[in-house]
Amino acid sequence: VGCDRSKNLVDICGEKNFQAFVCDALSVPICSGSCDACISIAVIHHFSTAERRMAAIRELARLLRPGGTALIYVWAMEQEYKNKKSKYLKEKSGSKDKEEEINTGTAQRPLSDQMPDNCSQDSACSDRLLNDKKDKGCDTKSFADSRLPVHTNRTSFHSQDLLVPWHLKGDAGKKGEGVSTASFPAGFKELQDLSSVFHRYYHVFCEGELEAACRSLDCVRVKKSYYDQGNWCVVLEKL
Repeated sequence: VGCDRSKNLVDICGEKNFQAFVCDALSVPICSGSCDACISIAVIHHFSTAERRMAAIRELARLLRPGGTALIYVWAMEQEYKNKKSKYLKEKSGSKDKEEEINTGTAQRPLSDQMPDNCSQDSACSDRLLNDKKDKGCDTKSFADSRLPVHTNRTSFHSQDLLVPWHLKGDAGKKGEGVSTASFPAGFKELQDLSSVFHRYYHVFCEGELEAACRSLDCVRVKKSYYDQGNWCVVLEKL
């Protein structure tokens, strides 16, 4: 049984006769101790605070029966480990296209300025968001000054907390550039019309960080911790 936050992606699972349902990883509607095994692949690195990342691991452990096993994969800060480059770095395209130029040197720019120049609609959305916060009496200065580095695809990481460009599949001129791609299911055409590039938040884990978080839980033991192609991985057992 699978679960995902996106209803559209869960619908795709249904079309392929897979069992899946919509839920939040911090609150899975399954009875405690009812799972023989759980996997969490490329999920926890999207939570933006240490507390929420810890809560996701704790929720995973809650689902397991005593003796049950969980496998967790998160993106690693170390994309070159023991003098070997990860597959992610090896697949870097040699082309210097406009998108990579746009993503270079944006670490000190406000989030509202980090979209490509042709995404004027996204800039308008950012302006509306700022105006909405101003109307509600929010501190717009601290919001406008919020900064996260925008990662250049297929390069090493220089920050643990960052935004990764996400390109819609099938965009003209994007083939072969070696960047993340995704297709938007039906019902998301309004997002597709806004821009062909989106920025996704990631917290990339340093060596030992995921293992230390797992070891802080009394209800599990770490059976194995290892590095796999640019990911830190832990296998847990429920006590």
